[in-house]
Amino acid sequence: MNIAWKEMKRNKIRFLILGSIIFLVSLLTFIISGLANGLSQDNASLITDLPDGHFYMDEDAEETFAFSRIDTNVQQEILNKNKNASAFSIQMSFLIDDSGNRRSAAFVTSSGSPLLSGIESGEVILDRSLEEEGIKVGDTLTVAQSDRTLVVKDFVDQKKYSHAPAAYVHREDYQDIFRTEEMQLLFIPGSDLPTEFDGLRSFSKKEFFETIPSYSAEQMSLNMMVWFLIIISGMLFAIFFYMMNVQKIGLYGILKAIGVKTSTLFKMIWTQMLVITISALIAAIVCSRLFTVLAPDGMPFRLTPDATIQLSLVFLMIGFIGATLSGIQIKKVGPLQAIQQGEV
Repeated sequence: MNIAWKEMKRNKIRFLILGSIIFLVSLLTFIISGLANGLSQDNASLITDLPDGHFYMDEDAEETFAFSRIDTNVQQEILNKNKNASAFSIQMSFLIDDSGNRRSAAFVTSSGSPLLSGIESGEVILDRSLEEEGIKVGDTLTVAQSDRTLVVKDFVDQKKYSHAPAAYVHREDYQDIFRTEEMQLLFIPGSDLPTEFDGLRSFSKKEFFETIPSYSAEQMSLNMMVWFLIIISGMLFAIFFYMMNVQKIGLYGILKAIGVKTSTLFKMIWTQMLVITISALIAAIVCSRLFTVLAPDGMPFRLTPDATIQLSLVFLMIGFIGATLSGIQIKKVGPLQAIQQGEV
């Protein structure tokens, strides 16, 4: 421990540069992770908030629920056998206010949603983002492709689908707007293995996310960036400590000659790695939290404590691996050989 501290004091600039780079890489990783989670929430919070369970859609829909149509007889039979099951539909359209402004919305109706239990025909419950755009309770809105008018009854938090605010409507209104009596999806909550139904295909929640347009493309791109940054940080540790070790071969030879164990030298490297990484992560976490406060209101940024802890642990693990790989040369070089090759 003392050797590690003395080495860091002696080479402050080197370790400060490494710490600054790790800080910037980890901060960028936290921000991208927050954007990925925020976009996920903005894209599918309507589905994310549902309990674990299985979704069912028509096999002929080819994994595109917008084309799915559940036979009413099959739907009723499944709902009768599964008390907690529900049928629901989601369709995209536009709401037009009194000023003629058009706003995209995901119209939702369901046979078993608590939100819909209090909705009467002619009423609508909207995501709160529309309230921030000036819509108020009691306003009358017109649906774009029909003459149907809806009165705003209430607002709910974080209910979006495909980046559009949700609009919960009565089933009669939904059937009139979209000219269909069939529902698109069935949902059965629970962690049991999915039940097979003729003509229907089951999806877990994770699998269903992949059927949402743009969801997988967004998440894959951002998650790849996160993992690339984590790998880069590990390479930085490996390269930095490797170069430091090459310059200190002679010093390690003397230390080994006077009886210092190889494990002690590894502990020195690990201590330095931990000090640098933890300091950089603390600074990055503070700055990312500050970014959460300062980020524009329209930016979908959501960095949860769980994600922060998980990424921090990954950084520590990658840093440990990088520092350990760089120290393998210390184990291979003998005292006499190190003294002959190195310079104190």
